[in-house]
Amino acid sequence: MPRYRIMVEYDGGPFVGWQRQDSGPSIQVALEDAVFALSGERVVVHGAGRTDAGVHALGQVAHFDLVADKRLEEVRGALTFHLKPQPIVIVSAELAQQGFHARFSATHRRYRYRILNRRTPAALERGHVWHVPVPLDVEAMQAAAALLIGTHDFNSFRSVSCQAKSSIKTLDELRVGRCGEEIRIEVAARSFLHNQVRILVGTLQLVGRGQWSAADVGKALAVCLMEVRYDGSAEADLEEAIDEN
Repeated sequence: MPRYRIMVEYDGGPFVGWQRQDSGPSIQVALEDAVFALSGERVVVHGAGRTDAGVHALGQVAHFDLVADKRLEEVRGALTFHLKPQPIVIVSAELAQQGFHARFSATHRRYRYRILNRRTPAALERGHVWHVPVPLDVEAMQAAAALLIGTHDFNSFRSVSCQAKSSIKTLDELRVGRCGEEIRIEVAARSFLHNQVRILVGTLQLVGRGQWSAADVGKALAVCLMEVRYDGSAEADLEEAIDEN
């Protein structure tokens, strides 16, 4: 039975998130319906990252199994066709190696959070950036971010609904930089807690406003991807325009 590995790009605005939920449409269900339209088979589509409501992706990786062999270009083109008019496209499709699992084989996930830091809100990119109208101190934000890199107990940086058994996570990267009126926060790790990235960004924003200090961020630790990597190689981007996790 062939296992197909696909790279998916989507606007998360109309969806409740990646995972199927009773509360509204999900990316997962949309893809599974498209696979059914292509093959007549009901399958489960597994994603590398279970992105939350409103989270976008440029390089989500997913996989599914089919009984029938399909040409890769047919998989890519047909799925994209059957996903219309939903804002989801299949960027590429390939046969997965034996034992590959989109979620459990991933060794690295990278997310980007974009803050529009100017007085006027966004017009063209509304829903893709977080508008913060007051000036933010990027250097202070980066200094606080540096304290969070490494292995910590991120219990204070996860949602109350997080079901992870352990709140200990390792952040490999957390960078804050300004590009004109936009502040970009890049965060990378093997895995994240529920809403961890969103809470990290909100905390750094408080530092940028001067409401928190870097020391306050350190005290918040209790002792929480542009890219998905497999076997140490960078193979796909999970770039979130707003609210990364």
